[in-house]
Amino acid sequence: MPPRQKARIRTGDATMSDNIFDDIINRKTLFVNKDLLRDNHTPNELPHRTKEIKALSMNLVEALNGNIPSNMTLYGVTGAGKTAVASYVCNQLETKGSRIGRNVNTIMVNCRQIDTQYRVLAHIGNSLTESYEIDEIPFTGWPVDRVFSELVKRMDSKGGVFIIVLDEIDHLVKKAGDDLLYNLTNLNQSLKNSRSCVIGISNDLKFTEFLDPRVRSRLGQLDVIFNPYDASQLQDILRQRAATSIKQGVLSDGVVQLCSALAAQEHGDARCALELLRVSTEKADEEGKNSVMIKHVRVAQSQIEADQITPVISSLPKQQKLVLAAILINEKYGLKNIETGQVQDIYAQVCLSVGQNALTQRRVRMLISNLDMLGLITARVISRGRMGRTKEINSCIPSNVEPMVIMGESEPEMVGIFDKNYRHQSRL
Repeated sequence: MPPRQKARIRTGDATMSDNIFDDIINRKTLFVNKDLLRDNHTPNELPHRTKEIKALSMNLVEALNGNIPSNMTLYGVTGAGKTAVASYVCNQLETKGSRIGRNVNTIMVNCRQIDTQYRVLAHIGNSLTESYEIDEIPFTGWPVDRVFSELVKRMDSKGGVFIIVLDEIDHLVKKAGDDLLYNLTNLNQSLKNSRSCVIGISNDLKFTEFLDPRVRSRLGQLDVIFNPYDASQLQDILRQRAATSIKQGVLSDGVVQLCSALAAQEHGDARCALELLRVSTEKADEEGKNSVMIKHVRVAQSQIEADQITPVISSLPKQQKLVLAAILINEKYGLKNIETGQVQDIYAQVCLSVGQNALTQRRVRMLISNLDMLGLITARVISRGRMGRTKEINSCIPSNVEPMVIMGESEPEMVGIFDKNYRHQSRL
């Protein structure tokens, strides 16, 4: 039998080997370690967060003395370093505990992913299981009080001090109420051989308004506010990460400054700045360039905006899509600062064309407010004197995103509605 020949595929004028990765895997890259630019990486140093690190450390040092640290809440906008600081301090705490023979355990829970009381308690309990002889708490099926009792038993069996960090705690409270926080902040009354404290991390300064006063007082023993990073601070963060993740000398002048300035406009979001630098470097890599330039940052910015907005538009409820379509159709007619009545008029015609019942003006106004909250439009309230108040509405979807195509793909009956003729209500 003849030896098997290496298959080759002809595509156009070029011929490539039998595996599409052959020509990619060994290509040169501008990265040293791309993972160091991702938001789940906790660096050894956290610039401009010394005060916040000290606040956590001065409280959690009590665990190293066998005492109970105060419960804490960390507040701040997205990308302000709350999770990174909590993770950094907890890692340092466990390391010091192991060196001096103190049993300190830290458990971090993402409450956006694990978002019910049962699941959080089960997750904490299962994270304490080191032996295959101990059965895991099932994903569902037990009464909550049994899960809580099992958690207490496992914590007492392990002993020491437990630091329970609840990231995005506001999401959990708004969805499932404050029963979990009541149980966790009351945990020390049930424990015999161990101690615990709770650290909540929230993007919402007002989430405690949803809490029972008893829970609020127990959880809010010590609050730490994380202010947004400014452009200068973001530059320091990017330069620190770039030093170990990207080859030296490949970032052109102005790249770090532009990434920082764009992220500073987004409430000082360090995650946004890191993602922008990473994607910019990927774009330069794809082009086979030896350096990252300003143009790569602009391309990366457009891609990130599209990647973020596309799923938002696609997942809108149908009626909200129809309201957004009405705004876009008005803009197609050349209107700016569209008034609520003009949106309602086109919206009613769009509903008729797709066989949907139109909502009332009050409901449409609520959907307009929701679109404004999502950042797909701007809706500014203006006064028209004796004629009352109205909203001036404009879309703010990036030009590289095609909202009608996205809506048509998720709602087939909406395909083509943008091309139909509508009676346009003139402004009086």
